[in-house]
Amino acid sequence: MTNQKDLMSLNELFAQLSKSWNIGDGIAYGNCFTEDADYVTFMGQRLKGREQITEVHQMLFNGPLKGSIMISTSSSDIQPRFITPEVAIIHAIGEVQLAQPAQDPNNRGSINTNVVLKQNGEWKITAFHNCRIQEIPRGRN
Repeated sequence: MTNQKDLMSLNELFAQLSKSWNIGDGIAYGNCFTEDADYVTFMGQRLKGREQITEVHQMLFNGPLKGSIMISTSSSDIQPRFITPEVAIIHAIGEVQLAQPAQDPNNRGSINTNVVLKQNGEWKITAFHNCRIQEIPRGRN
């Protein structure tokens, strides 16, 4: 079901997502999402739609996340699971490194689930859910 053109387009989408974050461009970041996208932050906040995703991220880029850098799964490592030829699920791993790491010395590694949708020949993220990476507890013996 996977074709090389779609895989290249998905790689470009996630590369653009990281690039937009790293230059602090909320509009470019928001343009990676569908108009009606759902976005759940690692803190459990739900953003609805591209406009809100753009506005909130620009506020973050101008404020608490100013100068931060997103280190993410290499776009060449993206492994979509296609549900249909126009819908896929992609899990990605990343970390936002703050401009002043002393502000948050904790591990900021995150994993996110993305539902991507192909509309008019272009892939966009239509649902995104992010959370901190946690170890699976081991059973007691």
